[in-house]
Amino acid sequence: MKILAVQNRKGVGDTVIFLPFIKALSKKFNSPISVLVKENSKADQYLHQTNYIDKILILERDDKKNNRHGGFFGIFNLANDLKKHKFDKIFIFNSSLRFNLIAKMSGIPKIYQYPLFTKTKQHITEVPKKFLKTKLDIDVNEDPEIQINNNLVFKATQKFQIDKKKINILLGIGGSGPTKRIPAKTFLSVIDKISNIKSCKFFLATGKAYEEQEILNEILRSKFKNFCIRLDNLPIGEILPLIKNCNVSICNDSSFSHLSSALGVNTITLMADTPLIYGNYSTKMYPIIPEGEKTVTHNTLGKEKIDPQKIFEKLLKIID
Repeated sequence: MKILAVQNRKGVGDTVIFLPFIKALSKKFNSPISVLVKENSKADQYLHQTNYIDKILILERDDKKNNRHGGFFGIFNLANDLKKHKFDKIFIFNSSLRFNLIAKMSGIPKIYQYPLFTKTKQHITEVPKKFLKTKLDIDVNEDPEIQINNNLVFKATQKFQIDKKKINILLGIGGSGPTKRIPAKTFLSVIDKISNIKSCKFFLATGKAYEEQEILNEILRSKFKNFCIRLDNLPIGEILPLIKNCNVSICNDSSFSHLSSALGVNTITLMADTPLIYGNYSTKMYPIIPEGEKTVTHNTLGKEKIDPQKIFEKLLKIID
């Protein structure tokens, strides 16, 4: 059976959050599921080894002009592209009339979709849970899972000279916006505290944005530079097996917090300015929120109020 799932939200995090629902469909129909996702989901870099995923199709529709699936004519282009795959079923994880029309035009016999015209303030996990329960009587309670070849994990151990006697820690110091990026001083405080009692190695994961590089370089200029390895020049596919070798991760709300937890690594999520659901949807996630706050959401603006002592205490509980 050939089945397509449409997940058209932006970014790595949203795509990872939807993996349990895609996996549930795979179990229900005993077939891997193809996914239609946006290019900035980077799904082809981390889902190509996951056995419940079939094809990864890219939705060429974003803020740029003249993309293949955007605008009025994009409807026909996408319908024609999907028609070539001859899907038997489609699950559309949104309420868009556009995708409903595309599914019908592409000739897919069975269409499952959120109720139309109800997309305002849809909860990112509760709505798909209700959707699959209502349509197929499926209960979804699993964590996201990204699978990776064991041989690649072993090779990463050799390449990065990972000493299993040490505590290997991924530091996800990047973030998609400046309000999500916890200052270098916070990470340095945690590094200092844990290095006083444990032998550790730190892997610094971030992007190439100027502010991210400033945080990276501040850490690399510190007295801890010889215990740190930068990962910003590596593609996601090469970083994944390294993450799998880590004992624990400490990450801003970033791609790496989602990837780390989906790889089964206990991940401390530093939630400064994003809805808390993005940092606690998995049992592998341990959120830290700003001091004085009961929860966190957009415009909390709490990156200066993340307490390194609380991170340290949570870290100790995880590794001990």
